[in-house]
Amino acid sequence: MNLLIVEDDPRVADFLERGLRAEGYTVSVARDGPSGIEQAHELWQKWRAAAESGVILLDVMLPIINGSDVCQTLRASGISSPILMLTALGSVNDRISGLRMGADDYLVKPFAFEELLARIEALMRRPVDIRPLAAKTLSVGPLELDRESMRVTVAGKEINMTAKELALLELFMSAPGRVLSRERILANIWGAGEDPLTNVVDVYVRRLRAKIDNPSDDRSSITTVRGIGYRLESFQ
Repeated sequence: MNLLIVEDDPRVADFLERGLRAEGYTVSVARDGPSGIEQAHELWQKWRAAAESGVILLDVMLPIINGSDVCQTLRASGISSPILMLTALGSVNDRISGLRMGADDYLVKPFAFEELLARIEALMRRPVDIRPLAAKTLSVGPLELDRESMRVTVAGKEINMTAKELALLELFMSAPGRVLSRERILANIWGAGEDPLTNVVDVYVRRLRAKIDNPSDDRSSITTVRGIGYRLESFQ
């Protein structure tokens, strides 16, 4: 769970950093517009390389380059991480301006910390392309996926898959050993509009297991993490 805070007020930045770290987030801080843009680009590459996502908390009243312009710059450069604007400017026009620049949400200061957490959690649930910028071929143990031809092999044997099965497998293979929540899988593969109570994720995980697991091995390539989601194991 990654966050970038772009805030020039040291007291506010320190409060947010300490509070959010205590909630389990990995937090980076930038103190002005140019630094925010630079760190956002560095973190975006890092998050994508690790198949992770992150949220940017962006103050509007920043020195050198204001938050609205920072937001517009990030969107123009292809950074699609959710952006939550933080500002003392509470008029409807101010909110509309920020949203039109590419922000995903808007929170007016002063705000309750619990509301900030709830908004961050909501943004984390939105679909973001977390696939790494990486290589043409993904390999996890005996599994191989050629991203150009979308061919899957297990120990050299080609496996036929549907488009959804391929998309789900690619998501897992982009983050081997990492737990992916059902909500995150659902949002990335089926979209945010899908009913969160559907069991479609569980159905497709069972279908993947049937195709990629070794029937002579009692271990499954995809393990269930009870109450959270699934993890693609990286054992050979």
